[in-house]
Amino acid sequence: MLALVLVIVAMASGLTAMRLAIHGQEVAVPPLVGLSPSEAEKTLSNLGLQISIERQYYSPQIPEGRIMSQLPLPGTKVRRGWQVRVAESLGPTRVEIPDVTGQSEHAAELNIRRRGLDISSTAAVEAAGIPADQVLAQDPMANATQLVAPKISLLVTSAAVPETFVMPNFVGQPLGSANRTLQDAGFRLGTVNVAAPAPLPAAAEANGPGPAIVPAPEQPLSPAPPAEATPASIIVSQWPTAGQKIVAGSAVNFEVR
Repeated sequence: MLALVLVIVAMASGLTAMRLAIHGQEVAVPPLVGLSPSEAEKTLSNLGLQISIERQYYSPQIPEGRIMSQLPLPGTKVRRGWQVRVAESLGPTRVEIPDVTGQSEHAAELNIRRRGLDISSTAAVEAAGIPADQVLAQDPMANATQLVAPKISLLVTSAAVPETFVMPNFVGQPLGSANRTLQDAGFRLGTVNVAAPAPLPAAAEANGPGPAIVPAPEQPLSPAPPAEATPASIIVSQWPTAGQKIVAGSAVNFEVR
């Protein structure tokens, strides 16, 4: 029994010593915001921690060269040797935000990047009466201050998408009525061709007994001049064909008879 009690006491002592050793290696992360990187590094080094400056941001509140944020947050328990990530302030924005409204997208981009700035996003919108590829608005506006991250978003005009329609079937209708329909819908009458007349059938041979009658050779006839299209001419074909999509203002061609 004595030996068993001694074993239990030894195990309990070992667990207590292990727990104390583990917790003895943990430290609380100190507050670093407002310190310089060298001051923050010295503070962390005294606790057995490391520092990593990962990002830099403009800040109107935190002076240049000072820590503006940290991770883990102050008071967090970490093990010795842990790396604390911080962001350093670049101070207030010193760059001038240019006015690029009215410029083309390409010219605006060159103007922005020439000042060491970046474009955050670009959106397009149709605007009646304003040419395409022109900057309508920007964010932040020109000469803005107190910026955390000076990135500019642009709103640029885009070319209007032409309205499309489905081509109707005009075959069998008079040319005049089809032309009025096209004009009322905003289309144009294109080329109108007159279809060639159908060839006449060959003369049938006479039936019955008797010698065959050989017709006298006919003089070649000169081709008849093509007829002219009139409003009463009937449409026999069209282009674009019925069912095709066409853009407003397009020309429609017909063949009539």
